[in-house]
Amino acid sequence: MALYVGVMSGTSLDGLDIALVEQGPSTRLVGSHYVPLPPVLRSELLSLCASGQDEVARVALAENAWASLAAEGIARLLQGLNIAPQQVRAIGSHGQTIRHEPARGFTVQIGNPALLAERCGITVVADFRRRDVAAGGQGAPLVPAFHEALFGHHGEAVAVVNIGGFSNLSLICPEHPVSGFDCGPGNVLMDAWIHACKGELYDRNGDWGASGTVDQPLLSTFMADPFFATKGPKSTGREVFNLPWLNTHLAHHPMVAPHHVQATLLELTARTIADALLKAMPAPDGVFVCGGGAHNTALMARLQALIPGATVASTAALAVDPDWMEAMAFAWLAHCCLEHIPTNRPAVTGAKGLRILGAIYPA
Repeated sequence: MALYVGVMSGTSLDGLDIALVEQGPSTRLVGSHYVPLPPVLRSELLSLCASGQDEVARVALAENAWASLAAEGIARLLQGLNIAPQQVRAIGSHGQTIRHEPARGFTVQIGNPALLAERCGITVVADFRRRDVAAGGQGAPLVPAFHEALFGHHGEAVAVVNIGGFSNLSLICPEHPVSGFDCGPGNVLMDAWIHACKGELYDRNGDWGASGTVDQPLLSTFMADPFFATKGPKSTGREVFNLPWLNTHLAHHPMVAPHHVQATLLELTARTIADALLKAMPAPDGVFVCGGGAHNTALMARLQALIPGATVASTAALAVDPDWMEAMAFAWLAHCCLEHIPTNRPAVTGAKGLRILGAIYPA
């Protein structure tokens, strides 16, 4: 048994999820801690997702701030559990994605793992995605291998849906290698729209979306985006789906009220997940949701309505807290890197073969 810390900062840019896991034959969550991103840092990271002035220096300063924030959060988590840094074998740090363009041969996650190792006194494993991209893959999603390790022994056809800023699928079938891909927007457009209209960071429980009515012409316009017609392996990010993308479409539908736009964005997320899932796995035994989307009551209800043949539930039904799944995954990825275990899945990312993912920064 060994202890690992996983740090995940996703495309929603809300904060850092930090999980301490015990890794043996299985992965067990020992403790967790959440660190919200300070507004100034969040704004800067968001702006770095697009081209701008003096980017090199701004990226360097932003990743130093991110690493310092992560180090403080890890220290608080370990102190609260009375665990010394020397008892932790490694930190798996996803970093913060600021660009993801595998079609152009690159993906960029920042987080200064050298500084994180120095501040924590713990070995850091980071930069998990670029080796898969170097091998011709999408670099995403990376969590299907972890989902397979957690749930592959159930003997059922199971779909795990991670709904963060974007949504991705892990399809686990008995006697078949795990498959998966990005579906499209998760919370990213709903978050951007409610922030633009009401100054709120997210739509709690999906209440604002549930108060509106889906505008079918607007939904059809959204779903005509070429991404949804492509087959996996595929991944996406803020480079494609963002507030300018939304505003471009809304310019052709100026009479749709804001709460109806939110309802239509919620339907877009639900519909694209359900369509992709049922095309790839027509009869799932169970559909289990993790990430922030698991708390969107309206979204979960729509998924259940669109996937009537299976029970849709959060991964809590499988004894894994949906809020900590991805942070746990990066702790597991750090373990696999140190043990020289390949963790990409060519059927998922399209890489030329299995690769050991991650770069190691010794304590």
